[in-house]
Amino acid sequence: MSEQSPEGGRYEDEPEHALPEYAERVLDVAELIPPGRVMTYGDVAEWLEQGGPRQVGRVMALYGGAAPWWRVVRADGVLLPGHEQRALGHYRAEGTPLKEASRAAEGHLPRIDMRRARWDGGDRAEGHT
Repeated sequence: MSEQSPEGGRYEDEPEHALPEYAERVLDVAELIPPGRVMTYGDVAEWLEQGGPRQVGRVMALYGGAAPWWRVVRADGVLLPGHEQRALGHYRAEGTPLKEASRAAEGHLPRIDMRRARWDGGDRAEGHT
């Protein structure tokens, strides 16, 4: 967390757009996830050994717009509410494994096939900090 100047604002040498350190770490992990693969919010927190699914979700909601946000997902594979069509476009373009929805499913939207799409960090996880 950054310190404030005595006047209550930011110090001059601190960029106004600076992200909290935890947010930077979460977004760095999102960038590592290969196209066509996903990690859950909990997976990211576990990989970082800090925070939990809610903290990761909060970071993604506040700062994830420029990162591959569609690769950090709910553990049940349900598409992000309100962003289903955008996410689905990314999943189809990247070849992310999906489970087609049954006709009884609300909205007939597929889910991510978590068994096939989930990424554990692989070799890149070796040097994480």
